[in-house]
Amino acid sequence: MLRILEMTHADVAAYVKNTYGKGPFLAGALYRAFYKRLDQRPWDAEAICLSPGLAAKLREDWDAASGEVVEWIEQEGVVKFITALEDGHRIETVVISMATHLTVCVSSQVGCRRGCRFCETAKMGLIRNLTVQEIVGQVVAARRRYGKSVRNVVFMGMGEPMDNLDAVITSIRVMNDQRGLDIAMRHITLSTAGVINGIETVTSPGMPGVNLAVSLNTADNDLRDRLMPVNRSHPLPALKKALLRYTLERGAGIMINYVLIPDVNTTRDCAEQLKEWMPPLNARVNLIPLNPGGAADFTVADQDGVTAFREYLVRHGVNAQERHPRGRGVMAACGQLGAGTAGLGSVSQKTFGQEMT
Repeated sequence: MLRILEMTHADVAAYVKNTYGKGPFLAGALYRAFYKRLDQRPWDAEAICLSPGLAAKLREDWDAASGEVVEWIEQEGVVKFITALEDGHRIETVVISMATHLTVCVSSQVGCRRGCRFCETAKMGLIRNLTVQEIVGQVVAARRRYGKSVRNVVFMGMGEPMDNLDAVITSIRVMNDQRGLDIAMRHITLSTAGVINGIETVTSPGMPGVNLAVSLNTADNDLRDRLMPVNRSHPLPALKKALLRYTLERGAGIMINYVLIPDVNTTRDCAEQLKEWMPPLNARVNLIPLNPGGAADFTVADQDGVTAFREYLVRHGVNAQERHPRGRGVMAACGQLGAGTAGLGSVSQKTFGQEMT
């Protein structure tokens, strides 16, 4: 089968040559029709129809099934869409539409086995990995919906990308193909809870030169054990060693994501531990207020507390910034995917800025 969502232009050219005995011109026409013009019937392209019988063969062999988008939900300029996969499972994808381009937050798994206590997806457990076709299909669905190019892709949706790395790497190569979606490697971000063997793999020669983001959330090893069970097998000292190697060998910086959970990882001691842990990493800390959902026993940080935590870090030489939450109301913000559109109820808030003076 011609699974075009899993294939680079070179793959399609090889398939067309080996299967139909046709040259690269027709392969290019097919690839452009699907990825550039967004044709859902690319075998009807004029160049292909000039070759007798080829369109009928392509129609028979064609496979671009990646599930059906069953719902689009929008709030504050953030769109979440839900895809029903062929086996009945559902995934969620987030799109931010700008004037001229899109940013797409894609899922890599149905559920996740890593069990982070503040994450809604973790409640599902791991159901299965997504195929390359299902990953790339999310980007194509967004592009087809809005008719704009996709500039940025972040693997920050449902799942741990490092636990489905073969499919994720292949999908990145397909997205990057200049004759197709043409998304630059520097605009693709791979996010992980800190799976060290995956970080080591993407550090190795020949891997795509994408950005790396790590969900850290505390520099206290014991606390991280409790918040993120992945830390028990991938502890902080080993994680830092892998990140240092990544920055040295790839010549790239890292984004450290830190979800602020009041009275858990927001004290002055926590800030000091983070300040001490960061050097000599070439990294920026992205401070994210805990979003509703995930764990009922956690409370949501207020803006003053987030700002106070950031200011403490900046005063002590840490490159830190705040991420302002968007899409909370439709469960499209960080840590909320997998919850569907169920109501959230009331959320308590606490102020913790006074601790950070």
